[in-house]
Amino acid sequence: MSRTAPDTAPGTAPEPAPSVQELEAQERRLVLRRFTCDDAWALGSLLVELARERRAPLAIGIHRAGRQLFHAALPGSTPDNDAWIARKRRVVERYGASSYLVGARFRAKGTTFEDSSRLDPDTYAAHGGSFPIRVENVGVIGAVTVSGLPQLEDHRFVVEALEQFLDG
Repeated sequence: MSRTAPDTAPGTAPEPAPSVQELEAQERRLVLRRFTCDDAWALGSLLVELARERRAPLAIGIHRAGRQLFHAALPGSTPDNDAWIARKRRVVERYGASSYLVGARFRAKGTTFEDSSRLDPDTYAAHGGSFPIRVENVGVIGAVTVSGLPQLEDHRFVVEALEQFLDG
């Protein structure tokens, strides 16, 4: 399994990466009032719908308190995507922040997660695509994770779905 995920698709200009401050603002904004099993189904179904519209080869996982509440593997995804989901989700569970934000914080310090976290890269991956499920007055209770696109696109995909979910 590859230890790195590219930030851009081949032949495209790289998109500017959001700053640590922008990523932290996303997390402050994307807070839920509650998160039930039915909410996990609704959010997961929204992610699947968006991915199908875009023909995105994603695997999708939603976990809460160590329990898998939703999983989907769309055409083009592979078993490696499930392994990436697990590794990125563990970063969210350990740090209480999105996997992309955790990686960005290390990069902002002039290092990498792999070089400085002292965590096994076969178990943890600070690559985009896993976002904390944060509930008002409770905190982080789980994670919603996708894998299959370049890491910044994975991150943006989850953020977009959470924004739509909150607006709905």
